[in-house]
Amino acid sequence: MKHIIDALQDIHDLDEAKAFFQDKVKPSALVKKALQFSEEAHIGQTRKSGEPYIIHPILVASIVSSISEDEAMVIAALLHDVVEDTRFSIKDVEKDFGEDVAHLVEGLTKIDKMRDSELIPSSSDEKLIVSALSFRKMLLASIQDVRVLVVKLCDRLHNMLTLDALPVSKQERISEETMVVYAPIAHRLGISALKNALEDLSFKYIFPDDAARINDYLQENFHQIHESINEFISRVTKTMIKNGFCEDDFEIKSRVKHSYSIYLKMQRKGISIDEVLDLLAIRILVKDPISCYKVLGLMHLHFKPLSSRFKDYLAIAKDNGYQTLHTTVFDNTSIFEVQIRTFEMHETAELGVAAHWKYKGSESNVSNINLEWMQNLQVQGDSVEEFYELVKNDLYSEDILIFSPNGDPFTLPRGAVVLDFAYAIHSQVGNSATGCMINKSKATLLTELKNGDLVSINTEDEEITRCSWIDTVKTSKAKSNMRLICKQRLNHINTLSGLNIFANVLQLNQPRIIEWLDNNKLMDTICKTAFDGEYLKLLVRKYLEEIQKNSRFAGFLKRNKFKLKEYSFGSVKIFSNTSISDMVFDYCCHPKAGDEIIAFKIGNKAHLHHKLCQHAYSLIEEETPMLSVQWSTQKVFHYHLIVSLQNAKGALANFLLYLAKMDIDLSSIELGKEKKSHVHFCEIEMQSLEGDLAKIRKKIDTKHKIIQLIRTDDAYR
Repeated sequence: MKHIIDALQDIHDLDEAKAFFQDKVKPSALVKKALQFSEEAHIGQTRKSGEPYIIHPILVASIVSSISEDEAMVIAALLHDVVEDTRFSIKDVEKDFGEDVAHLVEGLTKIDKMRDSELIPSSSDEKLIVSALSFRKMLLASIQDVRVLVVKLCDRLHNMLTLDALPVSKQERISEETMVVYAPIAHRLGISALKNALEDLSFKYIFPDDAARINDYLQENFHQIHESINEFISRVTKTMIKNGFCEDDFEIKSRVKHSYSIYLKMQRKGISIDEVLDLLAIRILVKDPISCYKVLGLMHLHFKPLSSRFKDYLAIAKDNGYQTLHTTVFDNTSIFEVQIRTFEMHETAELGVAAHWKYKGSESNVSNINLEWMQNLQVQGDSVEEFYELVKNDLYSEDILIFSPNGDPFTLPRGAVVLDFAYAIHSQVGNSATGCMINKSKATLLTELKNGDLVSINTEDEEITRCSWIDTVKTSKAKSNMRLICKQRLNHINTLSGLNIFANVLQLNQPRIIEWLDNNKLMDTICKTAFDGEYLKLLVRKYLEEIQKNSRFAGFLKRNKFKLKEYSFGSVKIFSNTSISDMVFDYCCHPKAGDEIIAFKIGNKAHLHHKLCQHAYSLIEEETPMLSVQWSTQKVFHYHLIVSLQNAKGALANFLLYLAKMDIDLSSIELGKEKKSHVHFCEIEMQSLEGDLAKIRKKIDTKHKIIQLIRTDDAYR
């Protein structure tokens, strides 16, 4: 891909573009017709650089042809902007080029329309991340033919190569969009050639200083790096020939880790570029899998291996079809990563899902590529924050391999816990998991897994609700299934609570209430009364209006005993038709601001519980009188504060009193452990109705030294 990118960057003339295209594409009659059609459609149009617009689709088609010889994809690339930017319609495309090409062009046009509607314009000062994630969600959920994504990735690659013609603000926005939307999709489709190119081009515009430093290092050390790699290749070649390989049986390619990958490794591990162990690598390509293991043996026998850095993705491929043996060895003073694969595996590693269409009539390894992740995204949460949380580990993470007792392999993101593995086996296994064994030793379901672990899961017949564990699991499958169970559980509790509340207000037994609700087709909505006082008022009024028609109840209804009054206690609102003197949080569950809550009427007090509290559920089953309760409509903001306090008697108490006067609620507090220091660091999780970080900081900073203060409820600020 690098030689194609280098060539494309030098093409600014239509004749040069056509020559490059004809060199890459087999010129069938239909391809020639599509080229002519596209030229006529875009005549007179120019890009921001001033170049004829037709150069763009020609070069996009050239990139497509370098990774696929599927004629429909190449033609779709030539025509991908025709429907949106010219007078021609999708029917014109179908008439001249057939249903398959029209289907692809329509998919590409759909992406552009979604992008226009979802993405914040480049003139905006708002962060792009939210709208970019929303766009990615819609794109993945709605594109049915993966070939559309492949062509779109090629289109984005050429756009990235021509960014210099745009203003700096647009360069940054388009690069951010590429990094958030397109590079992760290329990764998940297994097209590493496109993924690496998109990342490096985006990296240059998003973090220009870091990109320049890495590029300068690689340039300054160019001769030393390549001399080192060439010497190593020479020694490996001699070793292989000496041990029975013919020169025609293998090929060795050199590789220097690409810039953005170097940057990520440096950031994740907190190391300098000199400490990146897999900076230098070679790929040894052989004819068959058995030869891969023979080469691995030669590497370990003739060069000292780092045993901790061996990975076998050949026997057990990654979900995106990637198959390679990885090992790392010492050679003199240098360290090299060695990747060993067959020629066919190399094709799949570079082109991923696109390798299926590399050669006409090919039955390549597309069956090895798991596209289930695309379908899973269609059933996940509506909010972009939830979508991001669900897929950030699935779309773009390092993988580990975990084995079932039968030896079945499961690919999980690094950091996954046992419960993730249970859900990977089957949703029902995860829902009913009670315990596990890791490598034949008992462990908990929240134990973090390591590459190669052998895990068995114990289950019981009933599904188990684990709402507080959702943030601990890593995979979207685990999170979405756990959220579904929690939602069902909460709906059940809300329904029981709603019946209890309604019956308590009207002083009637529940069977009579249920009969009335069924008759009025309101049973499905009674759950709302548990958390919506206004809806409770509406329902009570409807009931009273209905029975008021019966004159026998006239005197009964004149009394004001059913009128609901709103009581406020801090950030909690309670609705009751009897006097409520106080609100207390019960001892068993301690809900915090924003949690799902329910309230019981005990005497004149409202006792609050978390909705999933087991003690509260037993009270619901006993039909203990209940009240409609909700958090006030004022938004509660969450903060993480680190502040320094003098190591003096009463310093902490005075500080907490000061926070209380600011109407700040505390979730957790930890005081520094440096006993001998004259200063303690106090770390606090807190909540406030004040959403202005600057105002909170100013108030606290007047009396106490803030080390750190951040909002924890907004991932995009």
